[in-house]
Amino acid sequence: MSIEQLKQAKIITALVTPFKENGDINFEALPKLIEYLLAHHTDGLILAGTTGESPTLTHDEELDLFAAVQKIVAGRVPLIAGVGTNDTRDSIVFTKEVAEFGGFAAGLAVVPYYNKPSQEGLFQHFTAIADSSDLPIILYNVPGRTVAQLTPETSLRLATHPNIIAIKECTGVENLTYLIEHAPDDFLVYTGEDGQAFHAKALGAQGVISVAAHTNGDDFYNMFDKLDHGDVKGAAAIQRQLLPKIDALFSIPSPAPVKAVLNDLGFEVGPLRLPLVAATSDEAASIIKIVGD
Repeated sequence: MSIEQLKQAKIITALVTPFKENGDINFEALPKLIEYLLAHHTDGLILAGTTGESPTLTHDEELDLFAAVQKIVAGRVPLIAGVGTNDTRDSIVFTKEVAEFGGFAAGLAVVPYYNKPSQEGLFQHFTAIADSSDLPIILYNVPGRTVAQLTPETSLRLATHPNIIAIKECTGVENLTYLIEHAPDDFLVYTGEDGQAFHAKALGAQGVISVAAHTNGDDFYNMFDKLDHGDVKGAAAIQRQLLPKIDALFSIPSPAPVKAVLNDLGFEVGPLRLPLVAATSDEAASIIKIVGD
């Protein structure tokens, strides 16, 4: 998949990793789930990201997951591999391996967590990853999970690197606005906050990298379609209906809520791996009711 094909992707779903009750990856659950997502307007998939519980996946499990999803998708939409950690050297090694593995439009590299680098440290970290191979890199700025945060100025500095092509921005509308206004024309800006999808698209972002697209892909598609055709009121009405569902899908640590809904729909994505835990029966019932309304 080329950058030109990725540029057409407005709704990228951060794919959950299905598990069996014994904790093994449930590869048998992937075809049904992926076909459902593609039928409901998923334009691209992220594998082994936060929603895919990447901190609990082994190296070999990630490679097995990559191979399985590539076989199912068969080139129909761009695939993005989670490649970043808080260790620059490890991230470089894995980025090179994913590039050699092939079949990916880009790698998603998260802001380093726990060690709290400076802006210069962040700049050098991402530059080193982007320099390491020809795999295009998407920045992932999610301070709610990493503590560290890319400032818009550092993101724009990185956006001039020829191999850094996009950002998944999980901060406020102000930062999104600044990035959209000042980024190079060929740099893609996605919101990683489902609740900001309307604002991001209306401001000129490429679209959303989403958890809620597992269950509400049609809603995102219809909202974006209305915005593209100038129907702001119609798009806003969809956004208002979406927000309670999105709130429910993040009411407890993700991806527990979306897995509860998917299990209820018969997709057999199973439990979570510790230290994350599944929704309680009461929590699941509440989430399922809200998302299903």
